[in-house]
Amino acid sequence: MAILLTGSSRGIGAATFDALTAAGATVIGHGTRSGIAADFADPAAPQALWGAALAQAGGTIDVLVNNAGVFEANPLDRDHDHWVGDWDRTMRINLTASAELCRLAVRHWQAQGRGGRIVNVASRAAYRGDSPAHWHYAAAKAGMVAMTKTIARGYAAQGILAFAICPGFTMTGMADDYLASRGGDRLLADIPLGKVADPAEVAAVARFCALEAPASMTGAVLDVNGASYVR
Repeated sequence: MAILLTGSSRGIGAATFDALTAAGATVIGHGTRSGIAADFADPAAPQALWGAALAQAGGTIDVLVNNAGVFEANPLDRDHDHWVGDWDRTMRINLTASAELCRLAVRHWQAQGRGGRIVNVASRAAYRGDSPAHWHYAAAKAGMVAMTKTIARGYAAQGILAFAICPGFTMTGMADDYLASRGGDRLLADIPLGKVADPAEVAAVARFCALEAPASMTGAVLDVNGASYVR
């Protein structure tokens, strides 16, 4: 079982790497600190990453886990060109790169005449939105959820399954900075469970989707947010 996992260097990605490895999978990581290096701000990076991962895996990848992303503030009062530039950057890293990898994975499995699994790590923001400085982040994550459902509906008959995970605040470096900037106690008051998720909790869901979820679950979106948003 060969799995390509993006954003495996820290936080949810690092925890997912550990969970999948412990389950016996061969995990090909991607990130700035470990694994195959690829900067998703570069339009050429997703295809280059796929090719390198495929070579490392011996020609077959069974599961794709799209976890890489950025969470960068982009206030509305910035210069227009800078605001648009950062919108485009977040879309490319958080959504377009994932879409390219999903396409490459689907085409790979179709060529081999076999099924595979895609797990997209989106966000609670896909459904409830985010702060006024994070329009781009929420929009990208909503796009990821819609893309996952589209893939699930389009290719289930070929054994290609797709799942999305929507964490709320997770105790990663990005979440730490955001909690501090927004007033941690006020944000925690919005989470009925009273705490942000641990990366290992999200990783457990990612492992389940990648390895164990029954086929009839394809298209499912799983929330991991302490009941801070329920659908």
